[in-house]
Amino acid sequence: MIRLVACLAALLALIAPARAQQVDIELVLAIDISRSVDWEEGLLQREGYISAFSNPLLLKAIQEGYYGRIAVTYFEWSTWGDVRVVAPWTVISDKDSAARFTGVLRRELIWTGQRTSISQAIDFGVSLFALNNFEGDRKVIDISGDGINNSGRHINDSRQEALAKGVTINGLPIINSRLGPGVPPPADLDAYYKECVIGGPGAFIVVAEGFDKFAEAITRKLILEIAGLQPLGIERFAAPAVQRAQFLNPRPIAPAAGPLRYAPTCNGPPQGGGGQLPPMLPLPR
Repeated sequence: MIRLVACLAALLALIAPARAQQVDIELVLAIDISRSVDWEEGLLQREGYISAFSNPLLLKAIQEGYYGRIAVTYFEWSTWGDVRVVAPWTVISDKDSAARFTGVLRRELIWTGQRTSISQAIDFGVSLFALNNFEGDRKVIDISGDGINNSGRHINDSRQEALAKGVTINGLPIINSRLGPGVPPPADLDAYYKECVIGGPGAFIVVAEGFDKFAEAITRKLILEIAGLQPLGIERFAAPAVQRAQFLNPRPIAPAAGPLRYAPTCNGPPQGGGGQLPPMLPLPR
């Protein structure tokens, strides 16, 4: 009888779902590799994350958390339906585990896509939380990119559903004045990210003034995210070359002090299909 009970207990242990591992944050890193991002710029982004997770200050922020570990995954995205997980869910708690994560980023090839589907990045990021075996105090999607949503479903729908599931969306807009294929990146992308992309408790953006400043910006941003902090205002890396957007459309009469810049509206249909968006929900403050 004792032997039978032991066998049953062992069988139940095998078929019972494994208990989720506790972490301080479940962090999804979503990286834009659309047509406006060439191979060299894609490499600068990849190297920026490698540099960030090799930084002793970032590792210190991880180890000072309640559990002293985080779970992170990394994927690249472009057109709706074009997405690739580069690094699967990984627990990072020290220098060695961070090195294993960055080792994957070093080995995987860089690729580029076409359009910019931020809504897909949000949707796919949300789906990844259901596929891990972690239980984090916070769930965060970290989106970096250099353009507005122009593919897939409307960004308001994706953001609203993510926030309803308790996910926070942070952003790192890359102000890129380089002329390349497709529509030139808007100079006021920071305003678009602030008003149309981010949301959830403590959501914030950090701006990279060009791809060459990406590593510095993403390191600072990741440290803030892991520590559960946020900047007092919008942090910028490198001096801004143009006056930044202050309001969204519709554009009022410019004041006598000079013209203001305006971000694209959040409720315009993506290029290539889709109807009119519903009114934008207010962002949690």
